[in-house]
Amino acid sequence: MRVTINQIKEMKARAEKIVMLTAYDYSTARLIDEAEIPLILVGDSLGMVVLGYESTIPVTMEEMLHHTKAVVRGAKKAMVIGDMPFMTYHVSVEDALRNAARFIQEAGAQAVKLEGGVTVAETVRRIVDCGIPVMGHIGLTPQSIHQLGGFKMQGKTPEAAARLLEDAKALEQAGAFAVVLETIPGNLARLITDKTDIPTIGIGAGPECDGQVQVINDILGSFTDFVPRHAKQYVKLTDIISKAVTQYRDEVKSGTFPSA
Repeated sequence: MRVTINQIKEMKARAEKIVMLTAYDYSTARLIDEAEIPLILVGDSLGMVVLGYESTIPVTMEEMLHHTKAVVRGAKKAMVIGDMPFMTYHVSVEDALRNAARFIQEAGAQAVKLEGGVTVAETVRRIVDCGIPVMGHIGLTPQSIHQLGGFKMQGKTPEAAARLLEDAKALEQAGAFAVVLETIPGNLARLITDKTDIPTIGIGAGPECDGQVQVINDILGSFTDFVPRHAKQYVKLTDIISKAVTQYRDEVKSGTFPSA
């Protein structure tokens, strides 16, 4: 049985920390699933760490569906959440419903994630009304990076903090089952966590959220073009892979691989 949104909500109720990681392919999803991590996000971050784009903005629905299908095949127990890419839920509610449904129907995901608060609350409500679970995402929203002026901390002024709290409450009222808080002050994350009944999943938002999410490539050290300050590298795969590839090259060129 896959993890359900009710189980995630119950984890907050009993103060059990919620763990979430991104995955973009079958083999990684399988490893994460075997580690009993309950939530896997197929993030549009794949645009940067897998496809080599400069931001998440160029990522298309077809690319997201392609990778989500692979992750769903690899994960048998975790809830798989598909990240709705830029402009797939902004033009109209009808567009949003159609694209959200594609994640569920075509890709096999169990939920979708949208960026924004008050501005997307009605869209969230309509998607939830159609039976599709929605995770919210506020604070630093990468799809709005040009508007925000770069990868900067959000909610630092009292006015901005108040807006983010309002965003979180709007998402809760619209029926979102959880909300990602990205790159906001820890005391604001704690306030939002205390003032809402839905789980908060932090990324660069301090230790007092209900759970944490990280990009798998960041914690494995397999993507080093840009390493966020909030990321902890548990291993540095770039060094290990580079060493292995170089050794393979040398053995082929010297004739020591393959052996008889």
